[in-house]
Amino acid sequence: MQGSDLTPWLQRLKEGDKEAFRYVYDRTVDNVYRTVALLVSGRQDIEDIMNEIYFKLWLSLPNYDPNRPFRNWLHGIAIRQVQDWRRRKWRKFRLFERQKMLEIQPEHPRTDRVIVWNETTRELLELLNHLSYKLRIVVVLRYYHEYSLTEISELLAVPLGTVKSRHHQALKELRKHSVELDLEEGGDCFVH
Repeated sequence: MQGSDLTPWLQRLKEGDKEAFRYVYDRTVDNVYRTVALLVSGRQDIEDIMNEIYFKLWLSLPNYDPNRPFRNWLHGIAIRQVQDWRRRKWRKFRLFERQKMLEIQPEHPRTDRVIVWNETTRELLELLNHLSYKLRIVVVLRYYHEYSLTEISELLAVPLGTVKSRHHQALKELRKHSVELDLEEGGDCFVH
C-alpha cells in the first residue's frame, strides 16, 4: 500500500470517481483488514469497523494532505474507528450490565471465536490477546506495519515516552505469556 502508487487515484477519488474508490479499496483492504483483525475479535465487529473505515475515508478525503504518506493517514482512520468501536461497545456493555441487574436474563450459549487471519499462528494470536489494547496496538503498528516509535506516537497522538513505555511493557508481557504457554504445552519457548 504505497501512497505514491495511489496518488492519481486519490485525486480522481476526490473528484467523486467511483472506479477510483474501488481501485483504492482493492489496493488497501487486505492490509487494513489484517490490522483491524489483530485489534478486534469477532468477525461481524471487524466487518462493521471496515465499513466505517472506508465510509470515513470517503468523507475525509478532502482533508487528506498529499504531502503526508497516505498509508499513515489511512491507518490513522482505522485506529480511530477501532477506538470509537471499543468506546461504543463498552457503553453497550455497561448498559447491558445495568439492565441485567434489573431483570433476570436467560443464559445464551457461548459462541466460539472465528480465526480471522490464517497467516498468523494460533499461539501468536493468543499471545496478542493477552495484551491490553494499548499495548497490543503498539505491537501491531511496530511489528506488523513496521512503523517507527516516533510514527506510532504521531498516529496515536501520545508522547513518544508513552509509546516507548508501552512497547517495553508489551514485550515484557509477551515474554511472560510465551513462557507460560510453553510450560503448559511442554514445548520450546519462542520469545526470548
